[in-house]
Amino acid sequence: MIPKIQTLQRIMDVGIVAVVRADNEEQAEKIAKACIDGGVPAIEITFTVPGAHKVIESLKQKFSKEELIVGAGTVLDSETARTAILAGAEYIVSPAFDEATCKLCNRYQIPYMPGCMTLTEMITAMEAGADVVKVFPGSAFGPGFIKDIKGPLPQTVLMPTGGVSLDNVDQWIKNGCIAVGVGGQLTQGAKTGNYEEITKTAQAFVAKIKEARESK
Repeated sequence: MIPKIQTLQRIMDVGIVAVVRADNEEQAEKIAKACIDGGVPAIEITFTVPGAHKVIESLKQKFSKEELIVGAGTVLDSETARTAILAGAEYIVSPAFDEATCKLCNRYQIPYMPGCMTLTEMITAMEAGADVVKVFPGSAFGPGFIKDIKGPLPQTVLMPTGGVSLDNVDQWIKNGCIAVGVGGQLTQGAKTGNYEEITKTAQAFVAKIKEARESK
């Protein structure tokens, strides 16, 4: 299977991407490991983390391809995207659509997931070749918004980030999202150094997503 398609398939299979924001490299790695231990191999290291590209490199060295699907988040431009890809990022996530970043990702066959909120933004991103539309911030409208998008744009591949919790993750999935991006709701245990809590929360998210898919 083509690596790009394989990456997208693996993300869809697990149904959740852990959005990792941290104060330093060490904390970011601990959060990532806790998520992986909880059954969430898709780890998005945001470029708000100091030395984010080093964290990506380190994770690639410490975990096998089977254990980890690592991507870069909060990528604002093509220069950052290239740095992330050279460090080993397997997918690129942005808070907003950027045409130059989209072109770069397509050039290297790396999945691109730009943040969009309006239908105009989504269509623009899709026409440029974005693989997944990141509905962001998802908290602005909630899971019901997915049905509103899917009405006129049933072909849109959607993944919300922001506003996804254990209480509503099933609704996002049932309404048509291929996966969800979860940050603070999943990783908040890191604030108190409780990484075991992150692992348990990851397990709970994986179970809820599986249950939602089976009941669709």
